[in-house]
Amino acid sequence: MRLDAAICCLSAKYVHASLAPWCLLAGVRAYAPGLRVKVVESTVNRPLEETAKTLEALAPRAVAFCCYIWNIGALKKLLPEVRRRLPGAAIVLGGPEVSYRPVEALAELPEADYILCGEGEKPFPLFLKALRGEGAFSEVPGLCAKGDSTAPTPYIGEDEPPSPYTREYFEALGGRIAYLETSRGCPYRCAFCLSGRCGGVRFFSLQRAKSEMLALAQSGAQTVKLVDRTFNCNRARAKELWRFVIDQQGKGVPPGVCFHFEIAGDILDEESIEILNAAPPGSIQLEIGMQSFYPPTLEAVRRRTDCARLCENIRRLVKPGNLHIHIDLIAGLPYEGLAEFRESFDTGYQLGSHMLQLGFLKLLPGSELREKAEEYGLEYEQEAPYEVTRTRWLDETELALLHGVEAAAERLCNSGRFLRTLTYVLGQSGLSPFCLFEGLAKAAGCAAGVSLDAYTALAKSYFETLPGVEPERLRDELVLDRLASAPGGRLPPCLYKKDPRLKKAALWLQAGAWPRKRGMMRGIALLYGRGALAAVDYDPALRNPVTGRWPVKLFTGEEIYDV
Repeated sequence: MRLDAAICCLSAKYVHASLAPWCLLAGVRAYAPGLRVKVVESTVNRPLEETAKTLEALAPRAVAFCCYIWNIGALKKLLPEVRRRLPGAAIVLGGPEVSYRPVEALAELPEADYILCGEGEKPFPLFLKALRGEGAFSEVPGLCAKGDSTAPTPYIGEDEPPSPYTREYFEALGGRIAYLETSRGCPYRCAFCLSGRCGGVRFFSLQRAKSEMLALAQSGAQTVKLVDRTFNCNRARAKELWRFVIDQQGKGVPPGVCFHFEIAGDILDEESIEILNAAPPGSIQLEIGMQSFYPPTLEAVRRRTDCARLCENIRRLVKPGNLHIHIDLIAGLPYEGLAEFRESFDTGYQLGSHMLQLGFLKLLPGSELREKAEEYGLEYEQEAPYEVTRTRWLDETELALLHGVEAAAERLCNSGRFLRTLTYVLGQSGLSPFCLFEGLAKAAGCAAGVSLDAYTALAKSYFETLPGVEPERLRDELVLDRLASAPGGRLPPCLYKKDPRLKKAALWLQAGAWPRKRGMMRGIALLYGRGALAAVDYDPALRNPVTGRWPVKLFTGEEIYDV
């Protein structure tokens, strides 16, 4: 019997197990159980010809592709090859990249025959049945066919969609990042985002959410990432699920599994913070989108934020050290020039999060800001990901500088490898965080693809030029960072000093000061600025589950303490 459809999604990386094709498959199983459908997972990095051959071998009646900004470029190259190999198959597209401009997308992608706009769990099986002559295409909600001159309204379902977590899904997951949806829609209408166009928030049942949390936690995945756009918009529901995750640690949730939630930080109440502060270290990650701290910018993008409360809540979440906190800023938003962005960056950095992600505005098709691009003087790339190249407040040179700051922040801060060094250098030099990263960006250039050893040398050379920074003490902090974050204990050439006392120190430690366990890897180094010996054992049980760093012991005379 011929396959009715193959559902293909090109993920950005293998580690990302896209949920969309499995949602479509679940829809077919629920609403047209007699149809034969198969999911084909691939990535944008896999040779496109191999993906096309896989689809050709299945000989489906229809091929469906999930379209996003990260894969539309690859799909434009893949579709002609699929059409050549499967000349009689119907090619149908869906996803946010085409849902809000289907007529234009069909004109730009001549190999495609149809686009399903909006949610697909119900429309997709109806479309497949129509292909078989078991219904009319006019009855398929959200369907746009080649030659149509008007775009349909993207379909938004009213019922709870069927669960995508089939036996085939778990067999294919293979320990990759697992994605979980416990609600759909967003309560906000941010001008740069499409989530607010998916209707009001629809919450799935709590019992389903809990059951799927446990199923994914037990699947072999180390990270379960919730895709709810604002997980805590319903406070009572969020608190119940956080309590559930915490209560199930070591029971239904195996050790080492972490749940990632996207939240609005300013709407957290006292009880929510208390619950989160009690979570076992490493069990929960929080991603908090700030985007900007500049009031005119927040107003322009419809982002209502109590900035003072947001900052206070983030500090309180960071303080216990049990949660990995990720915060976001977006460069290129209306009214925010370099001076205003610098203030937003410094405010965000000083909150002490583990990751400060500096992103750049992308004018997504269907977003309000794209429609107002001319009004705001926003110039952007015409091909995905549609990144802003110039605004009325930031020119090309300033955006290039911000890309350099982003690269420096990724290597120095977000990597977790230079934490002690940054604290020392910022304290000694008196520079603001933005100025420090800006200076390194200018000194090091792009530094793309530079090894960790080479980047350490670049950073060291720059930091040594700053006022108040003592070279020996700077080396101490860099060495401590290296020992704590890079298992193996090998120092890069810029930090290594040949010293016969090091071998004697290692023997002294083993003889009684701190014997090494059999088979345990150890790193040691002499700190000349501190006049101390640093040592670390790379015991997996001692690694901090939040920062990923190992504790380093310092030996100064008869004193031993952890740093």
